[in-house]
Amino acid sequence: MKSNNVLTRHLSSIQGHQHASLKKQKPCVLWFTGLSASGKSSIANQLQSMLHEMEFHTYLLDGDNVRLGLNADLGFSAADRKENIRRVSEVAALFVDAGIITLCTFISPFEKDRNEAKRIIGNDYYIEIFIDADLDICEQRDPKGIYKKARSGVIRDFTGIDSPYEVPAMPDIHVKTALNSINECADQILEYLVRYDRLEAL
Repeated sequence: MKSNNVLTRHLSSIQGHQHASLKKQKPCVLWFTGLSASGKSSIANQLQSMLHEMEFHTYLLDGDNVRLGLNADLGFSAADRKENIRRVSEVAALFVDAGIITLCTFISPFEKDRNEAKRIIGNDYYIEIFIDADLDICEQRDPKGIYKKARSGVIRDFTGIDSPYEVPAMPDIHVKTALNSINECADQILEYLVRYDRLEAL
């Protein structure tokens, strides 16, 4: 329920570009989208390790971890999924303002919700990464056993089974995990960031 109090946005004396300059990097949000078990978290974790070794300031917002804390009150209805992504997007935007390279791993199955995330975070900072793996491959992996539960009806509204996944039309990066290892996928993303000068501050 929204507050009826009058709210005023207060501006900080230190702006986002000053945080980024201090860290000597360009902040951005690397938004990993894809089916459960497609490899989002594994690839993001590997990429974060690589960026850390290169002395970049990063933070990883993982879908399960966020739902265990900040979004523990949300379920998996369409409305709750939308609110889940909205909250994460607002948090990611704060990290960007702090000058941090932020990795977000969320199924985020609906195009309209990803577009809203892009709007909140800012077009200049949002980098969409489609972690592409066919449903049958994800079901074969199924590390949490959730596809089996979804098929048996224990879990409802599960993406890819009885809830749709809308494939990104034009992702910035398209990674196919059936063809490449976790390291190779992370390398592909890092190569993009270097090629398009998305890391080093001016």
